[in-house]
Amino acid sequence: MNEPLNGNEQMQKLVSMPPTWLITGCSSGFGLALARYILVQGHNVIATSRNPSKSPEAVSEITGQDNGRWLTFDVTWSKSAIDTFMQQAWNEFDSGIDFLVNNAGYSVLGAAEDIPEAAAKQQFEVNFWGAVRTTQAILPLMRSVGKGTIINMSSVAGIDPLPTCAIYSASKFALEAWSESLSKEIRCLGIKVLIIEPGGFRTNFFSKDALQIVSPSEPYEAEDHPVGRTLGSFETVEPARLGNPMTAAQRIFEVVIGTGLGKVLSDNTLRLPLGFDCYQRAVKSHDVRRRELESAKQVALSTS
Repeated sequence: MNEPLNGNEQMQKLVSMPPTWLITGCSSGFGLALARYILVQGHNVIATSRNPSKSPEAVSEITGQDNGRWLTFDVTWSKSAIDTFMQQAWNEFDSGIDFLVNNAGYSVLGAAEDIPEAAAKQQFEVNFWGAVRTTQAILPLMRSVGKGTIINMSSVAGIDPLPTCAIYSASKFALEAWSESLSKEIRCLGIKVLIIEPGGFRTNFFSKDALQIVSPSEPYEAEDHPVGRTLGSFETVEPARLGNPMTAAQRIFEVVIGTGLGKVLSDNTLRLPLGFDCYQRAVKSHDVRRRELESAKQVALSTS
């Protein structure tokens, strides 16, 4: 009969176990790319999606490996349902969950004036509140072991909002602000936060199934209007000009774990831009804001 493990032995056993990742929105895109890459590294993966029956090949691929699981999960569930799910997911592997990737999301595009309130609220329900609810459910469990990392998938749209992206960008700006504040609250508890800011990648983001486009009304529909022009550019995106999602998955893994190119970043890194286009747009956006700040200096300091 095996003797029960003492506290030190239990801790050593947990330390020797491979880390576990919980990833939302794995039916395609970054979620699936991350699940695939992480499994190859020997880590445990709990992939999730709203309707696993819609991606049977992906489910079979992930669950066909000893360290892969696939669970049904909808980030718009009630708090009690998400809490129950999180406890189940935490117990899938003996080591609990080390990394939560809030990846589930989609985009509603159109002129800011045209997007219906219901569509805008649903965008936030998934892109923002979904990440908030899922994170709130896992934090007590991560606090109980004094470690963990929350990885929130934002977007270049959370840095530099284009025409047609008012609501989508707003959901990502909200996620960025929430994540930054959260990081300042939980880092002292041993839990890190990392915001991923991808540019354009060869995922299904630009597909008709993934995009919800609100047809522009008369003032915005002309091809030479910023709204019409931007919507037209989304329809003609050349895949060769987009980034490789598997390479992005590798970089995310390296930064989270601190290997490969991840070694060049500080342990306190909060934001990770990914993609040539994202980096260029981020630099340009920050330059514009810096110039605006300098030009407003005299006015800003004149109010005391």
